[in-house]
Amino acid sequence: MKILHTADWHLGKRLNDYSRLDEQRLVLEEICQIADEQAVDLVLIAGDIYDTFNPPTEATELLYKTLRKLSKDGQRPVVLIAGNHDSPDRIEAPDPLARELGIIFYGNLQSSITPFSLDNGLAVTASESGFIRLEGPQLSSPVNLILAPYANELLLKTFLGEENREAELRTQLSQRWQKLADKYFQDDQVNLFMGHLFFMKEGEKPQEEPESERSILHIGGAQAIFSNLIPQKTQYAALGHLHRYQVIDRDPCPVVYSSSPLCYSFSEAGQEKCVVIVSVVPHETALLEKIALKQGKALVRKRFESSEEALIWLESNQDSFVELTLVTDEAISAQTRKALYQMHQGIVSLIPELKSYQSNAKKGLEAADLGQDIRELFKKYYMQQNGQEPHDDLMNILNEVLAKDAS
Repeated sequence: MKILHTADWHLGKRLNDYSRLDEQRLVLEEICQIADEQAVDLVLIAGDIYDTFNPPTEATELLYKTLRKLSKDGQRPVVLIAGNHDSPDRIEAPDPLARELGIIFYGNLQSSITPFSLDNGLAVTASESGFIRLEGPQLSSPVNLILAPYANELLLKTFLGEENREAELRTQLSQRWQKLADKYFQDDQVNLFMGHLFFMKEGEKPQEEPESERSILHIGGAQAIFSNLIPQKTQYAALGHLHRYQVIDRDPCPVVYSSSPLCYSFSEAGQEKCVVIVSVVPHETALLEKIALKQGKALVRKRFESSEEALIWLESNQDSFVELTLVTDEAISAQTRKALYQMHQGIVSLIPELKSYQSNAKKGLEAADLGQDIRELFKKYYMQQNGQEPHDDLMNILNEVLAKDAS
């Protein structure tokens, strides 16, 4: 059996003022092509389908069209869960109609998918909260799948009960997963786990979450979830949330973040994005193959000692988004800014690095006259912290805050 694992599509995501929808359309088409070329039997999408609780209409349309292609009009099952960027109710809303195409939406921890059977033989033959069993002629054996969508603290209290609010989240969830595994996992069937949580290997330093992600390291006020809490009979754990491909553990099974399909922040600059093809048969360890995705613009962080250097590089690297740092004696002139932006349409940030700051930084923070205007104090603090003056948008926000306080 072949499974395609992907996650963190963040449909509707923007990079400052730049829409990524056209890139998302291309990369999702690429994922559909990979699924067909690899003759995939099942698709798992591990959360953060959208970038916001209320995504734009174009993002919703793109999702539905893509899922129909992935499902091959109901011939290939697709299962997706909610992430911390998704509204669980919005994720589950199309489920009654989508299941007619073999597409299963699962958004809430306490939800239960009603068993069903399609004319083509695909069926959910067993289910309860956090679990489904898929069977059908498309699948070489029944698939048991534990589902662990993201849940905020309120949802966790609803699911686990008020009496457990002081208990460790990891203990409660692991006991729940083990109970499901004990009840449903079979040695002659394929046993899988899919979750959108912050997993780490016990005893190791937690991975950094990307700048574009809302941190869930302390989801529900509890610690990160340890990978060894995944039930032992699990053959593959498909995860979402971290945007870089990584196998965080191989015990009890490969525990894998598939990566996002595009770079969504400059902290991801240079990362290779991919989908994971999982080959698995009952009672054996899953085999993994990552397939790199080629669509989407590169995100590049560059630092230049002069505007001349910057202009030469920008002219030769047009198909990218750029965070550009320019070393300068003083604030970047309007003329230089205009020349840089005219040369390249994808400059997301233009950051001056003042030479005077490089020497002042060695001295540490300087004392300031607290009798100065708050705006001047803020500018001085920002300069000492960042080596540049605060931009106009930031000062406008400060002025709005001060105006509200004054009123």
